[in-house]
Parts: sequence; structure tokens; C-alpha cells
Amino acid sequence: MESVGTKLKSWLCWSWTYICALWFAMVLTMVYVLRSPLKLQETVNAASVFLNTLTPKFYVALTGTSSLISGLILIFEWWYFRKYGTSFIEQVSVSHLRPLLGGVENSSSVGLFSSVNGDTDCYFLFLSECKVWRNPLNLFRGAEYSRYTWVTGKEPLTYYDMNLSAQDHQTFFLGDTQQLRPEDSVMQKAWRERNPQARIRAAYQAIELNRECAAAYVLLAEEEATTITEAERLFKQALKSGRKLSHCHTYIATGKDTNLVVYIKRRLAMCARKLGRIKEAVKMMRDLMKEFPLLGMLNIHENLLEALLELQAYADVQAVLAKYDDISLPKSATICYTSALLKARAVSDKFSPEAASRRGLSTAEMNAVEAIHRAVEFNPHVPKYLLEMKSLILPPEHILKRGDSEAVAYAFFHLQHWKRAEGALNLLHCTWEGTFRIIPYPLEKGHLFYPYPGCTETADRELLPSFHEVSVYPKKELPFFILFTAGLCSFCAMLAMLTHQFPELMGVFVKAVSICIVLPQDACSSVLLTARVPNKFKISLNDFIFCYLYID
Repeated sequence: MESVGTKLKSWLCWSWTYICALWFAMVLTMVYVLRSPLKLQETVNAASVFLNTLTPKFYVALTGTSSLISGLILIFEWWYFRKYGTSFIEQVSVSHLRPLLGGVENSSSVGLFSSVNGDTDCYFLFLSECKVWRNPLNLFRGAEYSRYTWVTGKEPLTYYDMNLSAQDHQTFFLGDTQQLRPEDSVMQKAWRERNPQARIRAAYQAIELNRECAAAYVLLAEEEATTITEAERLFKQALKSGRKLSHCHTYIATGKDTNLVVYIKRRLAMCARKLGRIKEAVKMMRDLMKEFPLLGMLNIHENLLEALLELQAYADVQAVLAKYDDISLPKSATICYTSALLKARAVSDKFSPEAASRRGLSTAEMNAVEAIHRAVEFNPHVPKYLLEMKSLILPPEHILKRGDSEAVAYAFFHLQHWKRAEGALNLLHCTWEGTFRIIPYPLEKGHLFYPYPGCTETADRELLPSFHEVSVYPKKELPFFILFTAGLCSFCAMLAMLTHQFPELMGVFVKAVSICIVLPQDACSSVLLTARVPNKFKISLNDFIFCYLYID
């Protein structure tokens, strides 16, 4: 039954175009047959008389109004394109008009990715790259994000980003026991609160119910603590409570209790890193990765890489990259650009573009350039932040891999490491744009990675604050309707100006054009030659008519 319905629907979609053409032909035939009863000739003549009686002021008002309306449409279209990255008229046409005309959803994207690798696995890999990930190096709300708000008056986090964090905390921290603990119920509501003060009050309420509620101390450390030192103290209290809970016989220790302990230890390591105790932070991160090897999705190795780069322990950084920069593991900007930094550091201090153009690139320089091209292909937004061609903002709590949000998060923490390597930024500046000559265009397939996903712009606009100009790759061409409305607005404005300056000439021109459209060419010629034109315009008008109306 379903196959019959599908065939019927496909047949209707196929025949819809021909039905519309047949209907249009029938309407034209009916108009032609009924031209005498409908008195079409008299109607046309009456319209001609009406047009002849119109004054130039009418045409000025008409063209001026058309210019105003098309200008307003142009402004709205441009604003919508800047905000959402697409044309409003085009979106409405595709979403609402196309289904009415029998259109179907474009399924060519699956075939596109199937043609690259021979199956649809790449397509599902493409979809997975549009997943939003927790930022491994996210800042503390109370000690860092809130201080930015106090100073600038701007909110660095979007509601969408904070809502994702609330969902993460509910999923990651709350126990799996069949009978939900009272303090867990309070914390479940606390994470959902939009008001920070309401969340803090709920955390204190949970502590009143259970002095060993680790999740409540985590919330206070994240949001109430105004310094890193105070946040570290609260995290230590949360770790102490979490360990007591895991050894308690009243409740069965669950996987989510373990997740809470892992989160607390990681944040303690980040506190140590921010307070300058970098070796202690590295040890805590290594112990955490050794104790919980299956929690690789938390990307603790990215925290470790940043701390090792701060210590300038490049051999240890290379050892971590050798383990995680594997073809079977998901990539990130941290892995790709750190690998490029290590290879660039080996040659950047002696690199000169002039010398390289004369003698060619050495093997080590070629490896460095290829590593930069690989990193730029993975995330093309990063170089502009590293080269300080775009201003940095505080990184969001969630990032989209290969998107602008990931680029902001990487450059915020790693720009100092690139500056420390002498000549590394110079090498990046000289070579990063060469990546785009390697990537096939249009972006139907990648060079070293799968095609660049098209969903990044929409997700990045949700993750990044409104005052930040989102970086878009590949650059989108202006939609047709923006160009069309711009041309229409300019044309109508030009007609309004000419009609206002030369009313008699434009009146004769409009009458001449309307007569040429309605009457045959011979009659049009006689009318034009006998037209009453002011003497000062007669020569130029005749030349104009001869050039534009009588030359085939």
C-alpha cells in the first residue's frame, strides 16, 4: 500500500508541471476566443487614453514609491542574510512554495558523499562532525565569564550554550539510583534554572539536605566563586564529598558518581594550571588519563597538550600527539595545529620566503608547510585569530569542530605558544592561504579530510555571542534576490530622478515605449515621427529612439 502511495505521489509531482502548462494554454485560448464579448480592444484603448492623461508627477510618485519599497526589501534581505546566512525570499520559496508546486527534498547530498568513498559511511561521518562538543578548556563562569560581564557589560555566553551545559550537568552528574536522592532532585531543578542566583540558592538548599552533596559544591565553584583560588577550595570540598559518597554503604556508587569525581579532578587540574602550578597540573592530568582510560571523549589530552606547551616540553607533546593523532580517532584543531606548530618550530627560526623561492623548500620545510595545510584544511578559521587579523573573544562552553567556535577556543589558549616559537607565525602567514589552492572547488570532496560541513555557520551563530562576527567558510555568494532587489532599487531611483528632472521628455519616452509594445512597428514609426516633442529635446529624442528602438 505504501509503495502505491509513493508511486502515486511521484506521478503527481512529475505531471504537475505539464498540468500547469496545459492550464495556462487553456486560459490564453479562452481569452482569445472571448476577446469580442470581453471587449478587450476597447479596454486597451481606454487604458491608452488613461495613460495619456497621466501627468509627470504621477510617474515621479510611481518610480519613487517603487524605489522605496525595493530599498526596504533590500535592507531586510541584507539583514536576514547577515544574521542567518541565507535569503529570506529564497528560504520561503524552498520551504513553502516548492512543496505546493510538487517539489521534493534534495537528497543529492547522500549521493554526493557516496560518490566520494563508494558508500554512505562518509555521509554519516559528515553528520557526526556537526555535533556540538564540550569545550575541554572552558572557563569558569564566576571567576572569568562574570568578570568579563562586569567590565564590559556584554554577555560572553549565549542561552543556547548555557542550556547545553545544563543538560550536560544533569546527564553527567545526577545519580542512577532507582530512588532519586532528595538533594539530586534539588540539583536537577538547579541546573535548569536560567537565573544564576536561583541556581546558587538551589545549591545551598541541596547542601542543607546533604552536607556531602558534591554536585552542589561543583555548582558553587563554577558560578559563585569569583576567583580561581576560591573555586579550587570549593572543588576540593566537592572531591572530598564525592569520595565519601563513593565509599558510602547507604547508596550504591554509580557510573555518574564516577563521572562527577572525574569532572572535579579535571577542574582541579585546570585550577592548578591557571594558578601557575603547571607541573602539578600535568601530573594530575596524566593520573586522570591513566585511571580512567575509557573516558577519552572528555578530551583530557587537549588540556595536557596545552599545559605541556606552557612548560615547553615539546618531546612530551610529540609523545601525546603520537598517541592521539591517529587516523582512527576524531581530529580537533588542537591536535592538527599543535602538530603543525611542532614541525614549524623546527624550521621557522631560519625560514625566509625569499630564500625559499630561490632554492626551493627543504624536506623539513616541506613537512612543516604540509602540516600547516593539513591544519588549515581541518579548520580554516584559526589562522586569522593566530595572525591577529580578527579580534578574539572569550571561548564558549561548547564548540563545533571545524567551526569558528573551535577556532576561537583554540586561539584563545594557544596563541601565546605560537608567539613563543620564533618565526612560527611568519611561516604560517606565508603559507596558510596556499591550502585553498589544494582543496577542490566546489567543495564536493576534501583533500586530506572529508568535505567541509555546511552546518557550521548556523551552529556557530547559536554558540557565539551576537557581538562577535562569525567567520564563515566557504564564503557564501550574495543570494540572487539581494542582487535583484539592489538592481531594482537603483533602476527605480534612477527613473524617479530622471522623471523629476526631465518630466516632458520622460512622458514622451513612456508613451513611445507603451505604443511600441501595443501597436505594430509601422504604426509605431509613424506615431513616433509625429510625436509632439519640445524643440530642445527633439534631436536628442529622435537620436535616442533611432538608436534604441529601431536598431535590431
